[in-house]
Amino acid sequence: MANAGSAPSIATTANLSGQIVRDVVIRLAGNSQDGIQAIGGFLARLAGRSDQEVMTFMTIPATISGGPSIFQVRMGSGEILSPGDRSDLLVAFYQHSYEAHRAQLRDGGVLLYDSDHVKPDETDKRVRHVGVPITTATVEAVGGNAKDKGKNIYVLGLLARLFNLNVEKLKGIMQERFGKKSEDVLRNSLQTFDAGFAYDLGDELRAAFEFGPARTGKTADGRPIVTMDGNQAIVMGLITAGVRFGAAYPITPASSIMEDLRGALPKYGGMYVQCEDEIAAIATALGFSYAGHVAVTNTSGPGMSLKMEALGWGVMAEMPLVIVNVQRGGPSTGLPTMVEQSDLLQAVGGTHGDAPRIVLAPCSVGDCFYAAYEAVQLAKEYSVPVIVLSDQALSTRIGAFPEPDLQKLYVQPGLELKALEGDYLAYSHAKPTHHVPPGTPMVGAKYPLVTGLEHDEAGHPNASAPNHQKMTARRREKIKALAAKLPVPEVYGDAEGDVLLVGWGSTYGQVREAANALRAQGRKVGHLHLRHISPLPLGLEAIFAKFRQIDVVEINDEGLYGFGQLATILRARYCNPAIRSITKTDGLTFKVKEIVDGVARLDATPIAR
Repeated sequence: MANAGSAPSIATTANLSGQIVRDVVIRLAGNSQDGIQAIGGFLARLAGRSDQEVMTFMTIPATISGGPSIFQVRMGSGEILSPGDRSDLLVAFYQHSYEAHRAQLRDGGVLLYDSDHVKPDETDKRVRHVGVPITTATVEAVGGNAKDKGKNIYVLGLLARLFNLNVEKLKGIMQERFGKKSEDVLRNSLQTFDAGFAYDLGDELRAAFEFGPARTGKTADGRPIVTMDGNQAIVMGLITAGVRFGAAYPITPASSIMEDLRGALPKYGGMYVQCEDEIAAIATALGFSYAGHVAVTNTSGPGMSLKMEALGWGVMAEMPLVIVNVQRGGPSTGLPTMVEQSDLLQAVGGTHGDAPRIVLAPCSVGDCFYAAYEAVQLAKEYSVPVIVLSDQALSTRIGAFPEPDLQKLYVQPGLELKALEGDYLAYSHAKPTHHVPPGTPMVGAKYPLVTGLEHDEAGHPNASAPNHQKMTARRREKIKALAAKLPVPEVYGDAEGDVLLVGWGSTYGQVREAANALRAQGRKVGHLHLRHISPLPLGLEAIFAKFRQIDVVEINDEGLYGFGQLATILRARYCNPAIRSITKTDGLTFKVKEIVDGVARLDATPIAR
């Protein structure tokens, strides 16, 4: 067996160019117990702190016992819109890791494998094989009874040398992570990292991954670039918007929102309650809303199903509430650790009866901050529940974006108890009104009642047919009033032509890259990304009319009639037969090639008119 400090075994394979690279895609494949996500997180955060673009993608097993797992990092000095279709470097910890992911390695890429556990097919000249005794080297570096714990940190050292990463910054990030545990853990981690960094991978291999100049690391107005995952960005947006109260029940992949808010809100004089179940969580949050706060509850698909009856009460009582649904694969327990966009129809039309609410979907890690922030403002302005549809891909994705102008955006929390005079009607047909929290001075007026029963303008239960018709219209019309204020989304690329790619949520980057790829073929293609799903902004029909076909890209099933969930809504709204679907339900994010191939498939299918 090779010594831990010896030169790597390199088989003759496809040549690697020594040219400057714009970005690189690294896929780490092993088991969840190996700390794959930790390596990826270190790399991603280092990229953000080193003025590089970064985007990540991960899969983890749904079972407690663990199993195969990957973490993919795309980082570099150019604009990065997606995690990347194929990897430039595959790090394989085990034989099953190699077998499962070798096809994802591009021609001319590098397979870096643990020679203690992996025997690659070295007759495959498509890639370069680099064997390193990772397990043995880790044991030698750590010693004692730690065995091979720390393989991930050894690999991190290998990658730091291969990509000429900023070691001091990287060690600083490690100290932030491990310093809280114990001095021994930190010391062993740094020792293992140094051992990996000292391993000689060869100058030729290192030269193959030399990045071009990084960006400046600041925006035009001097704001720095920050790095975090989507759930953290949502928490940051909620706190900035003035949220101080809420409740939730743990559920993958939304639990970290609850954990972060539980830790943060007491520092601001608030609280976030971990409840005994999902029903109690939304009921508790609605209690905070009734008291006059814009409260929040977070969950995923199964939890959203349980919240539906209470959500209907929130619509009827017109409570300012934000619900964050981090979507995952369904139905039932489904795919807890994988991605899907299959809760859209539930968000728009869930609960019994006609219960209109606002639904918006962030498109990136940075937009998770702004979508959460906007949701709080809309819930407050329209006194209505607002649903933020994130998903597993955004929740675990680490991305870099300009730090929001927190001083400008920060909302000072507090109850609005402005005195109300005369015959104030909390559910008036004549003018927009808001929920009246207890304690509001009522000068010559009575407190409105709050009930889940149909009620009149003062909140008194009233089941008459004319009243129900008028109150249903009231709840509908205030949502329609928002539609008139929403900006019409801009079309990227061609403003008219052959194909308009329409997406929503986390598909943004892949759809944008697909549009670029199709335009590079000489086709007239545009990209329209919808952030506000309910209500839809006005003016979309004029945009749709300028394209021969409208291909809607979304991670859900084509359904009984051949259309995904957003496509179904758009076809119902605009009655345009050119609106068709590109869908998938494999639990993974779209690849750019899958979208391009989907367009080709629809090109060959006549539009039914």
